[in-house]
Amino acid sequence: MNDTLLQARAGEIVLDQVFPHAPDKVWRTITSGALIGRWLGMTPSDFSPVPGSCFTYQTSSAGEWDGSIECEVLEAEPNRRFAYSWKGGHEGNAGYGSPLDTVVTFTLEPVEGGTRLTLVHSGFHLPRNETAYRNMQGGWTKILPRIGDVTGEEAR
Repeated sequence: MNDTLLQARAGEIVLDQVFPHAPDKVWRTITSGALIGRWLGMTPSDFSPVPGSCFTYQTSSAGEWDGSIECEVLEAEPNRRFAYSWKGGHEGNAGYGSPLDTVVTFTLEPVEGGTRLTLVHSGFHLPRNETAYRNMQGGWTKILPRIGDVTGEEAR
């Protein structure tokens, strides 16, 4: 495999998990600001799952970056697909806090006994976003199961 192909693949985080919950229950978990705060660990401010609406996450600042993650809802097809932009960082930073302009997409597919949720976080420019890519790969791997946990808690 050549380096260009490897970098093209490395520019996306793709995770897939099946949850024992109906698509409408998983949809609610990924499109409710309060529930997002529970599974992601960052509560979005001014959140509305409507295309064109903007919201913000706040994380740890670094260098010239204040830690704000600016997002805009790009797609919201109930019980099927939810996508938003994820932008942050500052030109003055290298490594953590370097400029990031990516897209997070959740695709829901009904399967026997539940819902397959596929998460794709795309648009990482390597090597500039290498730190963010590594950190988010590990983060999303830990966070995705929490979506199922929160959905299960809400279903009780």
